[in-house]
Amino acid sequence: MEETRDQGNPVIQKVEEKDASSLVAISGHPLHAMSVHFPIAFVFATLGVDLLYWWTGDAFWLRVGLWSSGGAFFLGMAAGAVGTAELLLVPGIRARVASWAHAIAAMTLIAVMGANWGVRATNLLDVLPQGLFLSGLSAVLTGIAGWHGGKLIFDHGVGLMVSSKD
Repeated sequence: MEETRDQGNPVIQKVEEKDASSLVAISGHPLHAMSVHFPIAFVFATLGVDLLYWWTGDAFWLRVGLWSSGGAFFLGMAAGAVGTAELLLVPGIRARVASWAHAIAAMTLIAVMGANWGVRATNLLDVLPQGLFLSGLSAVLTGIAGWHGGKLIFDHGVGLMVSSKD
């Protein structure tokens, strides 16, 4: 029913007419969509590592957490740079409100990941409770940013390049 109502909305029709295919891609494969997987994995790995440190008290997990949080932050910065380029370069992406919601959630996530890595890089003893809290917050923000990113791809077709063969 909502689809029928939206089809008559001239604003939505105008937005949907704009091309939202990826400009930052290799052979039609969008770099942003390809680059987010490692930071996401590192966010959840850091949360797991923090929980293992809390449970065991083994200093090994402090070192692993330093590396995994650093990986999450720096690879997240790279993915964010590519995503920002897409947002700014493609009018069809910029025109969608969901793109901005995804961008804001992702930028907040990158800031929290940076704080999480910074806590560990400056003083490994601050992992409990600050690092564990930041790891949990990062996981929640990853879910929020991922939800909005998925909606952009699956509901709006943002970043997709469909070949004439399809």
